Amino acid sequence: MASNGSAGARSIADMVTPQGVKLTRYRSSKMMKFLGLVSCQTPNHRYRKASKEHVEITNHLSRQFAVTSPNQIWVGDVTYVQTGQRWMYLAVVIDLFARKPIGWAMSVSPDIKLTGKALSMAFESRGKPKGVMFHSDQGSHYTSRSYRQLLWRYQIKQSLSRRGNCWDDSVRSTKYLR
Repeated sequence: MASNGSAGARSIADMVTPQGVKLTRYRSSKMMKFLGLVSCQTPNHRYRKASKEHVEITNHLSRQFAVTSPNQIWVGDVTYVQTGQRWMYLAVVIDLFARKPIGWAMSVSPDIKLTGKALSMAFESRGKPKGVMFHSDQGSHYTSRSYRQLLWRYQIKQSLSRRGNCWDDSVRSTKYLR
């Protein structure tokens, strides 16, 4: 074979299609299995074991999204927005009582500085309130040591959604925002 055994199902399908043979990668994969052909290339992706211990922080919010006064519960998230020629990341902090953004920041990278700026803006704009709970997903920018130290400095209690459970964060969905 022309690839010396390195071609996979997609490559084989791409090689024979210009020669007039209609072959999809799926049919190519089935034929390779039937003929006992295996690509000698190793897969690119390998799961790596985390070098840092994952932080266990309780879900204190526990889907109790009804809030009776301002500055009780804040939620945060990071998203990306296309701006001209590049992607920018937007971190937002929302007060669940008003369901409006109270802090935000934009950056070219989704890091701890970005989420820290958004939290600091919310904290300063609300007059440095005490007894606030901050809820977010388990993203690395929210579980990092420096972000947890910032929450500790502001005396804000942290709450994280459970891993892989989108319903714990459903309040951040646009259908809940006015």
